Amino acid sequence: MELKIRKLVNFEEEIRLEGERAATPPLRMLGVAAVVKNPWAGRGFVEDLKPEIRAFAPILGKLLTERIVAMAGGAEKIEAYGKAAMAGLDCEQEHASALIHTLHYGNFYREALGAKTYLGFTNTRGPANTQIQIPLMDRHDTGRRSHYLTVQFSIADAPADDELIAALGGATGGRPHHRIGDRYQDLADIGADVSNPAKLSR
Repeated sequence: MELKIRKLVNFEEEIRLEGERAATPPLRMLGVAAVVKNPWAGRGFVEDLKPEIRAFAPILGKLLTERIVAMAGGAEKIEAYGKAAMAGLDCEQEHASALIHTLHYGNFYREALGAKTYLGFTNTRGPANTQIQIPLMDRHDTGRRSHYLTVQFSIADAPADDELIAALGGATGGRPHHRIGDRYQDLADIGADVSNPAKLSR
């Protein structure tokens, strides 16, 4: 089996002004993506996806992690992170999901950042130039709302109908001038706890 990578894409934006105030330091939002030929294309319904997952997810996880860490200037610079997958129109959604919803993919990024949280994600399908959206959260604390961000970009000629996109996103900080508190203050305000935020009866 061979993983056919047609192209790699880097995305970066730097936010310097938000709410008419300077962002100090500027917030850098980063994204990296690999456009690959769907390894299950043309094979009908494939029951067992694991051989390709185990063969290809580590390749993509390592490659994309190295690229986004290099873009950031080091793993320590990335405070928020996430992942995304997109399927071309002739692909199963499960095929795109298979590439990123495995520790064989995500653990490269998690280990590089020393992160303890799960990676937020999107799974979508679309034609070329469909926007890729990568939700981010703090690499250590899922309740830290300041780091709820979304990296957004599109690739003009991808995915083709028989292609998949695997992506990682990151940010060097939280939203500039964030001021909506965090999940823990809300829980305290309503007398709930992390394990039962809606205060449902057991």
